[in-house]
Amino acid sequence: MHQLNTIPLKKLPSKEERHKLFGSVPPGEKKKPTEKNEMADLQNVKRDFLFDLDVVGVSNVKYPVRVLSGQAPFEQTTVGTFTFSSSIPANSKGTNMSRFMELLEQYHQGGFTVSIDELKQFAKDLAVKLEQTDATVSVSFPWFYERKAPQTYAAGLNHAEASVSVRYSKYEDYQITVSLNVQITTLCPCSKEISEYSAHNQRGNVTVETELEPSFSNTDGDWKGILLEAAESNASARLHPILKRPDEKMVTEAAYENPRFVEDMVRLIAADLYELPAVMKFHVACRNEESIHMHDAIASVTYDKRNRQG
Repeated sequence: MHQLNTIPLKKLPSKEERHKLFGSVPPGEKKKPTEKNEMADLQNVKRDFLFDLDVVGVSNVKYPVRVLSGQAPFEQTTVGTFTFSSSIPANSKGTNMSRFMELLEQYHQGGFTVSIDELKQFAKDLAVKLEQTDATVSVSFPWFYERKAPQTYAAGLNHAEASVSVRYSKYEDYQITVSLNVQITTLCPCSKEISEYSAHNQRGNVTVETELEPSFSNTDGDWKGILLEAAESNASARLHPILKRPDEKMVTEAAYENPRFVEDMVRLIAADLYELPAVMKFHVACRNEESIHMHDAIASVTYDKRNRQG
C-alpha cells in the first residue's frame, strides 16, 4: 500500500485574535441612553419638512399566509410578498417602520388569511397604529388551482400569480385593486386561414388587473376564480398539467376551433369584465410567445366605467 504524505496542520491564532487581525476593535465607551423613553425619536420630530409624502413604508416583505379558494384546493398555504405604506404630512419627519412588521406578526399569530375582508381590516388597523389617516397593504402570491383533463379527468395543479392591494382612508372609500397573471394557449387565425394543413399556436401570458367596488367583500365571490375564468374562457384553449392522448386531441381541436390574435384576446376579456357589476376599472394585457418568430406579440386595453358617456 502507498503511504499517504501528511502535511502538518497550521496552528491558527484564537478566534479573538483572528477577529483583531481582520479589523475588529474593543467596544468603545457607551454614553448614550439605553432606555427607550430616554432615547431620541427622530422619526416623530414635528417641523416643516417641505413636502407631504405620498408613500412611506416597507416593501419586499415575505411572510407565510393562508389563501382560501373557490376551487380545489379550497385552502392552501403559500408565501405572500407584502408592501405596507401610508402617506405622511409635511410636518412629520418620518414613520415608525417597526410598526408595519409588528402588525404583520400580530396577524400572522392569529392565522393571516389573504382575503379582501381581512386586508380591509389590516389596512384600517395599520392606519391607527401609525397614527395616520390612511394606509395601504399590497400582497402578491402564487395561487394554485386544480385542473382536470377534458376527457380522462386526470387532475393536477396549475398556478397563477395573484396580487391584491387595499387602501384605507379615514375620509374616502376603500380602494381595492386585484390582478392575476394567467397562461393560456392561442392559435393564430391568419395561419389557420392561409395554411393547407395546420396553424401555429403558442403560449400566451394574460394579465388582468381590476379595480373593484369599495364594498366588495368575501361574500361576493372568489376574485381569483372570476379573473381566471375571464382569461381562460376567451382563449383558444386552456393549459393542463396532465393530458392523455384523448385529452390532447380535444385540446388541440378546441384551439383550432377558437383561433385568437392577441388583439382578440384583450377585447374578449374586456367584454367579460365590462359585464361584471363589481368591476369599476380594468386593464387587460396579453403577450404571445410566438412559435414562428423570435419576437413576442402584445396588446392591451384599459377602460374605466366611471368615465363612460350616457
